[in-house]
Amino acid sequence: MTSVLDPTTSHLTHERPALTDVRGIPFTRLARVELRKMVDTRAGRWMLIVMSAISALIVAAMVIWGTPDESTFSVFVGVTSFPLIVLLPIVGIMAATAEWSQRTGLVTFTLEPRRSRVLLAKVVAGVLLGLLVVAASFVAAALGHLLTIVLRDTPGDWSMSWQVVLGFVVAMTIFIIQGLGFGFAVLNTPVAIVASILLPTIWSIVGAFPKLQTAATWLDLNRTIDPLMSGSMTGADWAHLGTASAVWIGIPLAIGSWRVLTREVK
Repeated sequence: MTSVLDPTTSHLTHERPALTDVRGIPFTRLARVELRKMVDTRAGRWMLIVMSAISALIVAAMVIWGTPDESTFSVFVGVTSFPLIVLLPIVGIMAATAEWSQRTGLVTFTLEPRRSRVLLAKVVAGVLLGLLVVAASFVAAALGHLLTIVLRDTPGDWSMSWQVVLGFVVAMTIFIIQGLGFGFAVLNTPVAIVASILLPTIWSIVGAFPKLQTAATWLDLNRTIDPLMSGSMTGADWAHLGTASAVWIGIPLAIGSWRVLTREVK
């Protein structure tokens, strides 16, 4: 009689899968999850609603009261960028601090223990969301310009150089990555929002003093990004933008990456 403990009994034996057969979560899935977390939470959803509402109000005001010179497509794109400059970094901050402010870190880092992949997925998702928002702003600008042509009989002017379009997209991407950097560095949503708004603003004010004009030319991100959005970048302008980005984006990202990778999850 064959023992039930006999390892040779075929119907009672099973093979354990080799460790090499167990695959981790694909990075594309991580990025999709992070992108979904940025838009389906209450705070993220309302932030997008606020951005859309402000842009719609600005476009409506331009359609109603704007002069013909102010009703070109490029002007509409410019005015719709104002709320994005302020609010896109906040979207990045909320994405970066979600695991720490909403206490979901235990779940996230248990499902994916390699925190560097989660961090990178957040950056990719933030950039993708920023590009989607920029595309929506172009659509809103086009609708506003079209309404002025139809309702107010203004001449159509759809001209916009590719340098301006590219500069606008790159600038919005810079702003959302800046928000991610501040979020990772602070890991506290309210403090990161205040810091991301207050510190660059203070530096812009201080940099207006004559003795600090040269330093502000290299280190004021708001000033160095103006030529980018106007499509008039030169070699010196790229050097200024790169230096300011290294200070206001590179340093917070470096500090934040270290904190996310080493901080104890509670």
